[in-house]
Amino acid sequence: MAEEIVRTLSVHGLRYGYRLLRQPLPRTEPVVVLGGALQGMYGWPQMDDHLGPLASVVTADLPGMGGADPLPSGAGDDILLAAVAGIIDDLNVPKVNLFGFSYGTSIAFGCAQQRPGRIARLVLGGVPVHISDGQRTQWGRAVDRLATGDMAGLATLAAAALMCLDPERTVHRRELARRYVQRSFLYALTHSPHAAQSLHRALGHRPDFSGGLTGVPALVFAGEHDTVTSPERQRAFAATIEGSRFLTIGESDHWVVLERPDDVADLVARFFTDRPLEPAPGLAALPRQSAGARPVPRA
Repeated sequence: MAEEIVRTLSVHGLRYGYRLLRQPLPRTEPVVVLGGALQGMYGWPQMDDHLGPLASVVTADLPGMGGADPLPSGAGDDILLAAVAGIIDDLNVPKVNLFGFSYGTSIAFGCAQQRPGRIARLVLGGVPVHISDGQRTQWGRAVDRLATGDMAGLATLAAAALMCLDPERTVHRRELARRYVQRSFLYALTHSPHAAQSLHRALGHRPDFSGGLTGVPALVFAGEHDTVTSPERQRAFAATIEGSRFLTIGESDHWVVLERPDDVADLVARFFTDRPLEPAPGLAALPRQSAGARPVPRA
């Protein structure tokens, strides 16, 4: 049975922590999971279920997330990158597998760029490569509800802004996912002392996905109806990672990890254990790409 260990670390004077679900007989390197702006160390049960029998699973409350200390005003990604590096060093292993989703993809990608020799494999999902000014304005209207204390309104608007609500596009468990996203936002905003600050930071955050990457086996995946950043743009980003694969998961949008959680976890488990990806359930019948090296399109 896997043993659960919670460790507290510090970076730049900020307290943060990680949870290790230790697998005594692993088939691959530990898997470090980095999620969205409001997603902490207890938000990935599907990864525990699918990856726990294969590897040690690490989830984290990085600075500004969950129960960790808040990020200072104006802080850059350097603190978060150093925090992840601290986790990898504290694990005392030669390499880790790194999984980043949504907001966490820029942290995972930056970490792989800085320390490619410590990353065995990299998986990035729902990569926000391009966010338009119109999208930022829409999300800003949601965050503005903080000023009036309308947390329920913020949660409703935020969920709508991050999901594909087009009735012409089929999204598996759309309403269930929408309600879950709303509840998650509302819970975080009423229980986390710095969730509001995290939302403001995420709104103004402009992640850097430039520079490419070599020397790390990588997989990028997207929901086929992702409206945050289109699968086409995410495919173009994947092409900047040497030798990477790009796949889409059918009947899902940006919240593919909620709408098709078992399919995502199965795909990640296959990649991290070097098994074939093609039999994985849920893959959309869209072109799959082995990457060359091309620039990410800009607005």
